[in-house]
Amino acid sequence: MAKVRNAIIVGAAGRDFHNFNVFFKNNPNYRVVAFTAAQIPFIEERRYPASLSGPLYPEGIPVFSEKEIPELIKKHAVNDVFFSYSDVSYNELMKLASIAIAEGASFHLLGPEDTMIASNKPVIAVVASRSGAGKSSVSRKVVDIAKEMGIKYAIVRHPMPYGDLSQAVQIFRTHADLKKYRATIEEREEYEQHLDRGDAVLAGVDYQQILTTAEREGEIIIWDGGNNDYSFYRPSLTIAVVDPLRAGHGTMFYPGEINIRMADAIVVNKCNVASKEQIRNAIETCKALNSSAPIFRARSEPKLDARESLRNKRVLVVEDGPTITHGGLPEGVGASAARNAGASLVDPRKYAVGTIAETFQKYKHIGPLLPALGYSEGQIKDLEYSIQNVECDAIVLGTPADLRRLIKITKPVYRVRFEIVDEEHPKFVDFVKEKIGEIRK
Repeated sequence: MAKVRNAIIVGAAGRDFHNFNVFFKNNPNYRVVAFTAAQIPFIEERRYPASLSGPLYPEGIPVFSEKEIPELIKKHAVNDVFFSYSDVSYNELMKLASIAIAEGASFHLLGPEDTMIASNKPVIAVVASRSGAGKSSVSRKVVDIAKEMGIKYAIVRHPMPYGDLSQAVQIFRTHADLKKYRATIEEREEYEQHLDRGDAVLAGVDYQQILTTAEREGEIIIWDGGNNDYSFYRPSLTIAVVDPLRAGHGTMFYPGEINIRMADAIVVNKCNVASKEQIRNAIETCKALNSSAPIFRARSEPKLDARESLRNKRVLVVEDGPTITHGGLPEGVGASAARNAGASLVDPRKYAVGTIAETFQKYKHIGPLLPALGYSEGQIKDLEYSIQNVECDAIVLGTPADLRRLIKITKPVYRVRFEIVDEEHPKFVDFVKEKIGEIRK
């Protein structure tokens, strides 16, 4: 008999759990001794529950900090380290590989054949080159197209299990479900946009069970991706969204390049705020990686509440958290919309407290704004106090989550919403309609 190999899954509370479920859970050739966590705070020191781990893991599996990889390899005589999260630079990825290999372990990346689940319904996957490229607005556009065509759809969101890991399947139909499942701010940033439009969203931890539910609810399944990860489901159509403000990142951050190479269509978003050179560089990068996929240009158009009321006002901008932190953008749609409305931005650094202040120390590229971080009740309180401390006239929410549902904000609040608009012919909308017709035959 072959020796059972001890393994560590290096993750960030998402792809790692999926890879375990589909590749390791019932695999007698491996014994997963630990998960590790990065990017997302408060994940380590938890345990992947026995209820989802299967009979080979009756006590579940512990989660440690990524910093503990060398010690874990030694302690558990680890043979294999499997990297399983997204939006990480190639430089950082190879540093982790070097750490594992230096300790004697092999370093691995699982691919689509081992991790994608096949569906009996057509799957449209919306993915990206980086976090914050505008996947959500493209996903909503695909939903609009399905509605116009009279097609019943199910929206499945990339996992964000930052709360209770035992929730195998979550169905968000109303805003009350956000409270029911104790959704974090980061989850709300993704789910609220669909709920505001009357659309349900499926998520959770076990994506085979989620798929079974989605197949009952929709004629097609729309995969609303996370970070720059690729789909958990085998797609009938892959749409990759590229951010021209970070044009070169398509070949610098894992697994964004994979998405561009696998894409059936590419959307270069934010053409209304990018320069001609940035757009040209993005298109050239995409063509070099994938010469067969059509490339569409789109504008990401913000809509700011009562923009005329912000002229000459001092405002605090609160932006989408992951886009501004590990996504690497110094600012997002909230900052640009506030400036365009004639407001000036107040730098919140000196007002930040607790984990929010620590975030500014960790991500020094962040501009004069607050990232909307709320991975725990304590961090939500830190965000609330940080907002209250800032001396300003108003708050501009660039985050898709309406923070007023979670925290007390005493100053006037203005929200920014954004949608994609086709910039030129051939139209992206026409392309998607045609492809949906083909994949449903």
